Amino acid sequence: MKQVTVQCPATVANLVCGFDVLGMALDAPFDYMTVTLCDEPGITVTSKDGFPLPTDPAQNTAGAPLIAMLEELNQPIGFEVVIQKQIKPGSGVGSSAASAAGSVVAANHLLGNRFSKADLVRFALFGEKVASGVKHADNVTPCIYGGITLIRSIFPLDIVTIPAPDLHVTVVHPQIEVRTSDARQILRKQVLLKDAIRQWGNIAGLVAGFMKSDYDLIGRSLEDVIIEPVRSMLIPGFDEVKESCKAAGALGGGISGSGPSIFMLSKDQATAASLEKIMKEVYTRIGIDHHTYVTTINQQGVKVIS
Repeated sequence: MKQVTVQCPATVANLVCGFDVLGMALDAPFDYMTVTLCDEPGITVTSKDGFPLPTDPAQNTAGAPLIAMLEELNQPIGFEVVIQKQIKPGSGVGSSAASAAGSVVAANHLLGNRFSKADLVRFALFGEKVASGVKHADNVTPCIYGGITLIRSIFPLDIVTIPAPDLHVTVVHPQIEVRTSDARQILRKQVLLKDAIRQWGNIAGLVAGFMKSDYDLIGRSLEDVIIEPVRSMLIPGFDEVKESCKAAGALGGGISGSGPSIFMLSKDQATAASLEKIMKEVYTRIGIDHHTYVTTINQQGVKVIS
């Protein structure tokens, strides 16, 4: 096979309290990527929709991971990548991760699956470094593995997949841009010990809640005392959306990745749909264009479709 098309899911990173260590794949929205294996060295990345992309593959979130893969292969081959973007850059639901993960999963498929999923995450990290300046794996890992994942360590890479109950996810994407690199720069460099202890308890509680299918524990643990108080100031309407959704039955939620998207978890479809109405009402009233998604957890990750 010389060419393959893959479907790359959006992702929610951090899951409120798990900054840079927890992530979840979504059943919507998706990007689509077509990758062609070439006999000549070199990497080209273009947009099917005419979206402007860096011509230097080393500065592209899809190209940089492929460069890392080819360096390890040490073979005179190349790749052509065509991206159809449906996950808007700067949305907070893993746009750069979808490009990075999709390119390496597709390339690996063309190469006869020579690399493990952990290897693919290792390559995809180069794409995240292009996007944010930091190799964070909380988006690319669930994008490749599917489901909910815990990155126990980056160096060395140690990935834990976390079983979870059926959960419904409601996402609103206000049409403002929050760049991941900017959202990282405003974070505090030091954390009070009492805040760190509370955060550790929430992360452990959230993981335990997922594994035990304990919805009450999940809800109690969806609290962030370190990152959210700072980043939420960048997102108009955040506090109102969160408070209104929790009052309407959401288990909880918060900023998706670095924002501006906001996600909420629910036990059932009816509640998830009611939260979408609340989100739309808030952003319609304050006059900010927005997109919403009512979806579930994607258990497969990047999927080969042709």
